[in-house]
Amino acid sequence: MPYDLDSRLVIGIASSALFDLEASDEVFRTQGEEAYRKYQEDNIDSPLAPGVAFPFIKRLLTLNDLSLEGEGPLVEVIILSRNDPDTGLRVMKSVEHHGLAITRAIFMQGKSPYKFMPVLHMSLFLSANPDDVIEATSRDLPAGQVLPSQYIEDDDSDLRIAFDFDGVLADDSAERVMQAGGLEKFHAHERANVVTPHSPGPLNDFLREVNRIQRREEAKRLDDPNYRIRLHVSIVTARNAPSHQRAIASLKAWGVTVNDAFFLGGIDKGAVIRVLKPHIFFDDQQTHLTSTSQAAPSVHIPFGVVNSALAEAKPTLRVEGEETA
Repeated sequence: MPYDLDSRLVIGIASSALFDLEASDEVFRTQGEEAYRKYQEDNIDSPLAPGVAFPFIKRLLTLNDLSLEGEGPLVEVIILSRNDPDTGLRVMKSVEHHGLAITRAIFMQGKSPYKFMPVLHMSLFLSANPDDVIEATSRDLPAGQVLPSQYIEDDDSDLRIAFDFDGVLADDSAERVMQAGGLEKFHAHERANVVTPHSPGPLNDFLREVNRIQRREEAKRLDDPNYRIRLHVSIVTARNAPSHQRAIASLKAWGVTVNDAFFLGGIDKGAVIRVLKPHIFFDDQQTHLTSTSQAAPSVHIPFGVVNSALAEAKPTLRVEGEETA
């Protein structure tokens, strides 16, 4: 019987997001592809250090202990890489070294495998390569660029996920009003449409799948009052009253939930993120992420009107060599 991905939370991740590939990237950029291949071969038994998204992935995979007997894992993480299979072997050995329950991978030499996201039922693809992320997002695929972060791993076994609202969980329709008419027109528009839910944004399905795992935790706690909930979800948005009402109404209409909501109205998100300490934070605006990435692993979702210039002009920035995703 084929392995069914429909009922699981499936995430694709590039090695550039999962591991620290700074040294590998330096070899690729300064010495070229052949030297890079030799470097990986010479270091095949030297495990790669954890990267920015590693704490998120590690904790997410631990939630597979909520699976019922015979059900299989609730979470499936699949490596999507530009490496060829030979140079990708070091990545898989590093996965094994760190005890990550990742057994599936796609290696495509010099090409991004994001095209396989729909057939693999992925609700999220994470990479440090902006080109791949922008291309995926332009095809309405849920992708995010993991940014460099000063985050220091902690011993907390919880998993805290935080989302911006507009351009992440919701589409960018309200943001378009904001960009065109300013804050006053934005609030007036949201008041007038308070009972009309927003259309879902790129990570809406991802939140829906996360909620499914949260419901499993709630059922576990009903059976075992001593069980401690591990998965927590927040929205951290620049909205404030009165525009908060439509955001809450949209969540209800979509049938998704969050544990906490921060309606900041222009307060620096980084200050709140430093206290909240999410293991991953998603936002569509780079101005916010400059601050938040100093405090927590942060992901840029290049979606909507605020990122239209990125979609029109393909970025030239390359990270971790990428032939080496």
